[in-house]
Amino acid sequence: MAGYTDSKQSHAMRLRRIEGQIRGLQRMVEDDKYCIDVLTQVSAATSALKSFSLSLLEEHLAHCVAEATRKGGPEADAKVKEASDAIARLVRS
Repeated sequence: MAGYTDSKQSHAMRLRRIEGQIRGLQRMVEDDKYCIDVLTQVSAATSALKSFSLSLLEEHLAHCVAEATRKGGPEADAKVKEASDAIARLVRS
C-alpha cells in the first residue's frame, strides 16, 4: 500500500487544480498575454507542484520510510537513501 493511499482523493483533486493552472497557461500563451502575467502564473503552478510534492514526501516518510526503519536491515537503508535522493531532487528543482 502506498503511503498516500489515505489521501489519494485529496491528492487527485490537487493535481486536477494544477492541471487547470497549466491549461490556463496554455490559453494565456495562445492569447498572447503579457509575458510577466504568464510568468506569474508559471510561478503559481510551480509553487502548487512543490507544495504537492512536499505533502507526498511527508506521507512517504511517515509511512514507507518509518515502516522500513522499524523493520531494520538493508531495506531500511535503501528507503532512507531513496528518500534522501528524492529530497535532493526537490531541492535542486
